[in-house]
Amino acid sequence: MAQHFDVIIVGAGLSGITAAYHLQTLCPDKTFLILESRDSIGGTWDLFRYPGIRSDSDMLTLGYRWKPWTGDKSLADGPSILAYVREAASETGIERRIRCGHRVVRAAWSSSHARWTVDATVDATVDATVDATRTDGGAARAEQFSCKFLFMCSGYYDYAAGYTPKFAGQESFTGPIIHPQHWPEDLDWTGKRVVVIGSGATAVTLVPALAERAGHVVMLQRSPTYIASIPARDSIAAALRRKLPALVAYQLARWKNIAFGALVFQLARTVPGFLKSVFLKRVREELGPDFDIEKHFTPRYNVWDQRVCAVPDGDLFEALRAGRASVVSDHIERFTADGIALQSGEQLRADVIVTATGLELLCLGGVELSVDGQQIAINQTMSYKGCMFTGVPNLAWAFGYTNASWTLKADLTAEFVCRLLRTMDARGADSCTARLNDASVEEQPWIDFSSGYVRRSLELFPKQGSKQPFRLYQNYLLDLLALRYLPIDDGALELERRRSPRVDTRETRDMRGQGSSRSNGYGPRSQP
Repeated sequence: MAQHFDVIIVGAGLSGITAAYHLQTLCPDKTFLILESRDSIGGTWDLFRYPGIRSDSDMLTLGYRWKPWTGDKSLADGPSILAYVREAASETGIERRIRCGHRVVRAAWSSSHARWTVDATVDATVDATVDATRTDGGAARAEQFSCKFLFMCSGYYDYAAGYTPKFAGQESFTGPIIHPQHWPEDLDWTGKRVVVIGSGATAVTLVPALAERAGHVVMLQRSPTYIASIPARDSIAAALRRKLPALVAYQLARWKNIAFGALVFQLARTVPGFLKSVFLKRVREELGPDFDIEKHFTPRYNVWDQRVCAVPDGDLFEALRAGRASVVSDHIERFTADGIALQSGEQLRADVIVTATGLELLCLGGVELSVDGQQIAINQTMSYKGCMFTGVPNLAWAFGYTNASWTLKADLTAEFVCRLLRTMDARGADSCTARLNDASVEEQPWIDFSSGYVRRSLELFPKQGSKQPFRLYQNYLLDLLALRYLPIDDGALELERRRSPRVDTRETRDMRGQGSSRSNGYGPRSQP
């Protein structure tokens, strides 16, 4: 029998936990369940286990608005963040609403019943310790749920595998080739020569961590990335904690970092040349006048055209100064038995090669969606307020910022969903659907970001519009206004009552393919 809930949340990472918190706080009458595909909660912070794993956003903004981060580190290590997420789920009772080992594969909306039917594949071998009532074992099986509202909190990249380009001759290399997304626990790199391919957040984290034990580490990059050294400890936040109540100090320090981040991003858009000079000046101060900053640390793009990499207390620069690590800017010709041959003719000797070459993106966790029997292609829809899609009823997606902390937007989205659910209840509405009724709205790419991992997969994602409420802001203050304060009635979000009588919540028949034949808005149209 299909189990029915008011809301089903997909994913028990940072986004899923804050979605659940807001639901039980702002909509205490709503029943909800979290379906998590992995065998434990924590999402990204449970998946990634590579050496030195840490946040690349400060913890005052990566932490939840409702749960102060009390650690000393500004850029916290992965285990500390995972403990924080799990503590948040435990102390609020959310962990009891999580079912691990449940991979959602498809969801079908029925307009006549105003509900989603959700199909999940269940790994019955997972010990679902967060749900003590589940004692069944055995092989994988199918399980079905239904809900009034579906909240996707599954992130935006593929947990199965990271992105690794095909390198010529890589089969000839005699050592291990490792992608950081699936780091082997038994790998020993002590005293060995390690080459890390890449220059993004993962690479700049790995290099100083590996350099503590390796014989030498080379960061091999095709082109430089902006790297900013920030204090490992936020002295202002620490001073506020000493003088003020914990929550007050946290909120003040959090807003300090939000404002500073917004200022830097605005400078990047208005005076890019000035901001670039500031970044490069700081790198020169770290590495000294003899280091080739122009070649190795001067990107060909402006600040925040791609994500800026942050390093605590300049640990990467310290490893370079000490000679434990070095940077090579070149293109790979081919792998050899004992390393990498570069296009310049240089040979890099290596015992271990790490491909910190990026992520594979996956929209909505790869879940197949249909509305009234018609398959929905999300890349043919338009984003509404950065969290809903035209023509797709009663569904929201938590998608964070590319230029700031993920959690800032996840918190706002969860708050908006609760406000929307309360509005629907007050008006007796069963469904809410974003519609593109303004012909003057121009279609634009989902994200204006030049990073390779984004460009490779941009066609998988929805579009955004040229003006609100279809514009995807990368601005917390604008989103705060749009999601918390602007009225629900904006001419684009349609609230409706279901035409047919309410079905019993114990109904278990497959409701896919039933419902109206009306247009689904910007997305594919139903057949008459």
